[in-house]
Amino acid sequence: MAETYLDLGADPTIEQPELVGYPYSEDAEPTVIGDRAHVRRGTIVYADCAIGDDFTTGHDALVRENTIVGDDVLVGTKTVIDGTTEIGSHVSLQTGVYVPTHTTIGDNVFVGPRAVFTNDPFPVRRDADLVGPTVEDGASIGANATLLPGVNVGENAFVAAGAVITRDVPPDTLAVGVPAVHRPLPETLSERNTLA
Repeated sequence: MAETYLDLGADPTIEQPELVGYPYSEDAEPTVIGDRAHVRRGTIVYADCAIGDDFTTGHDALVRENTIVGDDVLVGTKTVIDGTTEIGSHVSLQTGVYVPTHTTIGDNVFVGPRAVFTNDPFPVRRDADLVGPTVEDGASIGANATLLPGVNVGENAFVAAGAVITRDVPPDTLAVGVPAVHRPLPETLSERNTLA
């Protein structure tokens, strides 16, 4: 195994450093985390991650291997990122969000508490390629929303709380209901996300 599994930038606050750069494999590469990270107690960040500046977690979050994270990203308490995932900059994943492998999240994205993304179209039933959702720049996902495998949430789209996304959501569209239907984005939601 490599001697170190963590390469930290300037001014970090890592409350349990033994859980950051977690060596899951003998071949693992060190995790790189940029400047001003604040990783709270109970959070595990595996080796083989590349994370930008101003990374913040809540308590008991999990970031698995092969995850790429941009700058100014919040991973909320008890949020799970299951690895092999790309997350842009200025992203807020609130408490209890689940992000499976093979998911892509763009810049300036907000994901509300307990939102669940999925990547397996036929759980346990038959072999299938795992493909997570893609959430494009500026999109907002409401609390307890569920995104099914392979769906695309377009730029600046808004997924309402509790919605179940079974098909692509076009840019600048509101998705609401179970299964979600698409509506024009109301004027009150037309302003762009400014998480930067």
